[in-house]
Amino acid sequence: MGRGVARAATGCVVTVMVAAMLAAPARAVPPNPADEPTPCWSDQVAVSASPVEGAVGHRAVILVFALAGGAEPCTLTGYPGVDTGGAGLLLHAEPTPRGYLGGLPAGVDELPTATLSISARAQAVVEGRALDDNGNLCPSYTSLLVYPPDISEVYTVAVAIDACSLQVHPITPAA
Repeated sequence: MGRGVARAATGCVVTVMVAAMLAAPARAVPPNPADEPTPCWSDQVAVSASPVEGAVGHRAVILVFALAGGAEPCTLTGYPGVDTGGAGLLLHAEPTPRGYLGGLPAGVDELPTATLSISARAQAVVEGRALDDNGNLCPSYTSLLVYPPDISEVYTVAVAIDACSLQVHPITPAA
């Protein structure tokens, strides 16, 4: 009786395996364009900054763009606007594709689109010179005013940076 049960069980397994192999193949469902993230709105974005990095008379800050709590995924493309905050002369960051401390890879000029989600962030490098043309130290600033692309909201980001001029590079997906 034990052998008969084992044979019957083996036969069922073989039947199920054959049926699975003969079933219709799985097909990929094309993505629904309605499911694609849309450009970000001001209440979907949170902005922060890394500590200042320095190299050979240059300073850089990485701006980090994250999804605000509870927001749906969205996208950012282009250059953020960046101005100095705090005391001192107002500086406007010049949009440039790449610079001494970051930006797009050489030969790449197309602006990438970065998707913000629970697990994905975006970044943009802001950099400047720490010395003027005569070798003098540049003024220190305590914050940056950040305007993400196509968003009218101004985000004040606390960061200490000394610079005579600023550049901002495009938003890219964060590594």
